[in-house]
This record gives sequence, structure tokens and C-alpha cells, in this order.
Amino acid sequence: TLTAPAPFADETSCQCQAPHEKLTIAQARLGTPADRPVRVYADGIFDLFHSGHARALMQAKTLFPNSYLLVGVCSDDLTHKFKGFTVMNETERYEALRHCRYVDEVIRDAPWTLTPEFLEKHKIDFVAHDDIPYSSAGSDDVYKHIKEAGMFVPTQRTEGISTSDIITRIVRDYDVYARRNLQRGYTAKQLNVSFINEKKYRFQNQVDKMKEKVKNVEEKSKEFVYKVEEKSHDLIQKWEEKSREFIGNFLELFGPDGAWKQMFQERSGRMLQAFSPRESPNSSPTRGRSPSRSPSPPWVFNKASPPSSPKAASASLSSMSEGDEDEK
Repeated sequence: TLTAPAPFADETSCQCQAPHEKLTIAQARLGTPADRPVRVYADGIFDLFHSGHARALMQAKTLFPNSYLLVGVCSDDLTHKFKGFTVMNETERYEALRHCRYVDEVIRDAPWTLTPEFLEKHKIDFVAHDDIPYSSAGSDDVYKHIKEAGMFVPTQRTEGISTSDIITRIVRDYDVYARRNLQRGYTAKQLNVSFINEKKYRFQNQVDKMKEKVKNVEEKSKEFVYKVEEKSHDLIQKWEEKSREFIGNFLELFGPDGAWKQMFQERSGRMLQAFSPRESPNSSPTRGRSPSRSPSPPWVFNKASPPSSPKAASASLSSMSEGDEDEK
């Protein structure tokens, strides 16, 4: 595993110990001794280092079974002169290359056009680059003489990503990035933003914050409503269950064959027995006897019909006396 960044070429000696003999591509593909790796060179600007750069370096590193990859990075002065302004300065671009896993050595301030002296100094066997002619510095293809010398090995470009595409995205979304960096604390001067645009961006940021707050409130309210609906649904279910239970208990107690009817019938029967006791049995000794009526004494008057007149009273007395004489 790699534990340190790749070294700079001017800070270390050449690691190739064996005599540097010229190799053909066929010989290099067959493999070389461990102490004689194939020295492959790749150069570029590597501004805004991205996956397309890394993939090209991976191809250059794996062209041969035993290879040592040197990467040349052009300085700011040379790049601004022949290509244009860069986003990252040369120090940042050097460091980006040093931390790529495929790079064995970084050459700072690399030349724009490769010379025999430069190739000899760094004992370069092959140059890796995409096969598209690269016109620059008054030449239709700066790698033309490398191709003619049989030292050029092509790599494939990664479609869909390039430094120019990334810069185009930034320029297209300039307002978004400017507003975001103003929020992070950058000044309008650092962002090269006018006074009017600064106020406009800050106002838009406030509007976005307000929208975000409204969105959060809406989400919380939806969550609250959902919880209320869930709770109400649970309450309705519990109410339905309790109501069914209550109705069932009511019917068991007060229904046609309920416990209350049975209890009422039992109590009514007891009350009837208490008010109307059963007759004595036929075997009772008093049952066969006829009740003896004691004769009413003659002097007892009928309270229900008192004499209505003195004549009637005297008549009744005379009849009583006659009755007594008869009995005698």
C-alpha cells in the first residue's frame, strides 16, 4: 500500500540502475527485469484534477507489465502563454498529481514540447497520451516527432468529463456559486461581485431561507396531521371495540333471556310465596273437623244492622224472650 505521495523528480535521483538501453514496444510488452522498469512519461496541465485525468494515468501505468510512470506538469507561466488561465495554480496542480495512486514521480515545470535532451535526462522510454492531434505552439501536433520516433503509446479519453466542461458548469451556475460563497463568509470583492449583485444575492438567500422555513413548517404540519389521523383511527377502533363489548354485556344482562329477567322472575316468585303461603296438608287433624260455632248469646246485637226504631227494638226483645221460653 502507498503511504506517501509520489516524489518530485528534482528531489530524487533516477531509480533506474541498469544501463538504459532503448526498448521497442514489443519488448516492453513482454516484460522487463525488476531493476529495469519501462519508464513511461505522461504530461498535461491537470487543472481541476478529475476522474478523466486519473483514468488516463491509470492506462499509462498499466501499458506494460513492469512500468514506472513519470508525470510532467506545466507551470503557470507556460500554461497561460499557450493555453489560457487556470483555476488551480501550479503548486496545487503539482500536489494533486503527487497524490494519485498511479503516479511514481512528478516532474515540475515540464516543457510544452518534448525535446531529445529532456527525454534523455529522464531516461524516458515511451510517451503516453491520447491519439488526437494536439495543435499548439505553432505546430499541428506537438507529439508528431515522438510518434515518428516510435516512442508514442496512445491512451483513450474519458468521454463526458473534462476541465473545460467543469468550468462551463461553474460559469453557467455562477449565481448559485456566488450566493453560496457569500453565505459562507466570502466578501463581494473576493468573488468579484458588484454592489448591486451582492444585495440581490443576499436578498435571494433570505428568500431561500424563508422558503426553507415554510417547507419545514409544512413538513412538520403534515407529520402532525398524520399523527392525529393515526391517533384518531386508533381511538375509533378502540371505541368500536368498547361499544361492541358494552352492547354485548347489555344484551346478556337485559336481553330476552338475560340474567336480569331470570333474577326478576326468581324474586317475584319469592314475593308471591311470601304473600300467599301454601295450604295445610290433607292429613292435618283439624282438616276433617267442622268448626263448631258457639251460639251467639241472645243479648248480642247485630252490629251490622242496628234497630232503626224503638218499636223494632221492643219487637226484637219480645222475640228473644219467646225463644228463651222455648228452650226452657
